[in-house]
Amino acid sequence: MLSAKTQYAIHALTYLGEHYNQGPIPISQIAENRKIPYKFLEAILLEMRKSGILGSKAGKNGGYYLLRHPDSVPMVDVIRQMEGPIALLPCVSKRFYENCRLCPHPEPGCHVRHFFLEVRDATLKAIEDKYLVELLPSPPGASQPE
Repeated sequence: MLSAKTQYAIHALTYLGEHYNQGPIPISQIAENRKIPYKFLEAILLEMRKSGILGSKAGKNGGYYLLRHPDSVPMVDVIRQMEGPIALLPCVSKRFYENCRLCPHPEPGCHVRHFFLEVRDATLKAIEDKYLVELLPSPPGASQPE
C-alpha cells in the first residue's frame, strides 16, 4: 500500500502537471486544491525538488513547478523517491538490494525469494512505462471545455 506521503506527492504532481508551463504554483494553492496538509506538502515538495522532479521560485510570485513535461516524469521514479524500493523484500530489490536476514535458505534456493521476484517483476512491468501525463484529466495545454 502506498503511504499517505506518496499519495500526497502524486496528487500534488498531478496538480502541477495540470498547470504545466503556467509558472510557479504556491504551496498554499496546491494544498487547498488537493486537500493536503500544508506542512506535510511543504516537506514533500522540498524532497521532490532535491530529487530533480520539481523546481521552485522564492518570493511573492514563487512556488513549485515541474522541471520536465508530464510525459517525461516516470511514475516509478516518483514512487521510488517517496517510498524507497518497489520490491517487498530487500533480497529482490534492484536498487536497494540487501541480504535477507530472515531467510533460512541460500539465495538461489529460496522459494520465498523466487515468489517475491515474480511479484517485483510484475509490479515493475505495470509501472515502469507509466508517466505523470497518464494521470492527468487532459494533456497540459489542452483547452478545457466551457
